[in-house]
Amino acid sequence: MKKIKKSTVIFIAGIAVLLIGTYLVLNMSRNNSEVVQNQPAPEAPKAQENKPQENNATSTSQASAPVVEAPAKAPENKVQTVIGKSVDGRDIIAYHFGSGAKEILFVGGIHGGYAWNTALLMYQEMDYLKANPNSIPGSIKVTIIPAANPDGLSKVVNIAGPFKKTDVSASQTAMVAGRFNAHNVDLNRNFDCNWKASGVWQNKTVSGGTAAFSEPESAAVRDYSLAHKPAAVVAWHSAAGGVYSSSCGNGILPETQTITDIYAKASGYPAYKNFESYQVSGDMTDWFAKNSIPAINVLLTTHEDVELNKNLAGIKALFDHYSK
Repeated sequence: MKKIKKSTVIFIAGIAVLLIGTYLVLNMSRNNSEVVQNQPAPEAPKAQENKPQENNATSTSQASAPVVEAPAKAPENKVQTVIGKSVDGRDIIAYHFGSGAKEILFVGGIHGGYAWNTALLMYQEMDYLKANPNSIPGSIKVTIIPAANPDGLSKVVNIAGPFKKTDVSASQTAMVAGRFNAHNVDLNRNFDCNWKASGVWQNKTVSGGTAAFSEPESAAVRDYSLAHKPAAVVAWHSAAGGVYSSSCGNGILPETQTITDIYAKASGYPAYKNFESYQVSGDMTDWFAKNSIPAINVLLTTHEDVELNKNLAGIKALFDHYSK
């Protein structure tokens, strides 16, 4: 075997090193290329919005802050509420004054155009409470339903909402027709206390509806009252001149007798334990009594006068009583 020269070995070794180095360089270059290709392309920078600098700072702060849910918004103290619709689609509205925990409910106009002065009295009482908000103690909320029978009232007053005595223009026939709702039902015979399909008014037979609360107007008063549970209820009618307690077969509630006497003494009306002129079925305040809610009827002396001062005196006496 021939002896290889030292110079030849060195040459061959150099060539081998060169080839290995070239291979390694090429392989590393290819791997780097694959890594770059597999990486997602960087997002293009967003254009700056044309906003004032303080808004941008606020946005940055909000983005970095933890998300916290806003607390539920407290319910608003509404000035008025539509509690239902009449047979003919008119709104039955309850107006609210004060924000105390004890709610006193006033109801007028359940006999519509026949007792239009009770609705007018309610609107005048509302004017007084608006002008004298401090007359309502802080512990009391007053809710007034001035026209519980808006369809009947519309037969003698062609104005929706507050009206004046000069706006009333109707014959006696129209006023009598206005006592009833558009189904010709006497709403104060449609409540669930000794209800009868045929009720009595003076010496006449009147409809009490097809069932207790068959009429949307009486159902609206019921639903509002059951939802809000007033501390006391006063309803106005005409005409006899007096304050009458309510009851429904179990005698007069002690608190009902108390507020009957308080209202009568302050207003100057005589107080009566019961309405005895004729038998009444399905009466609204008697239904309140059945549900253990003190309620009284105030009958104005005539069909024309509102007797505002007398009734304001009675109302203020109730405010004083329920503020204690």
